[in-house]
Amino acid sequence: MATSPTPDLKRNFPPVADAQTRVLVLGSLPGEVSLAHQQYYAHPQNRFWHLVGEVIGEPLPSLPYAARLAMLRTHGVGLWDVVAEARREGSLDSNIRLHAGSDLAGLIATLPSLRAVAFNGGTAARIGQRALAQSSVTMPVVLLPSSSPAYTIPYVTKRDAWLALRNWLGTKASA
Repeated sequence: MATSPTPDLKRNFPPVADAQTRVLVLGSLPGEVSLAHQQYYAHPQNRFWHLVGEVIGEPLPSLPYAARLAMLRTHGVGLWDVVAEARREGSLDSNIRLHAGSDLAGLIATLPSLRAVAFNGGTAARIGQRALAQSSVTMPVVLLPSSSPAYTIPYVTKRDAWLALRNWLGTKASA
């Protein structure tokens, strides 16, 4: 029986964060579509841009990618991934193998306005919380349901959980 070739090494993107970042949203590792486009959450069925758009009250899905990132910065939302690099066939988190973690504590140390760290999905939470526990970082942690289409709970359930990020952003609820 032939074995399949070893999947390529996948790498995360640079963080999107600055001194005004109040909430850092951490995913696991960009999927195939995101890697191909070199954009966070590029898969059209991933609900990330819809969910964060509802949190900050901006129409993120309708904006060009650079404008989305600028809007996140304007509202104090940062992005990164807990996995710096890994072997993974396809896009599923369950296929992540031999991963090296991102320097979460190092990034967090550069964010003076940071109020909370949010994990987008279970894999990000497991890897990220383990990394933070091994550091001196003490920060509120928000566990979010994954924005991935592979996590098939209703959108409204995801949205209700993601709206909790407003507590750390200072965003008012919509009327």
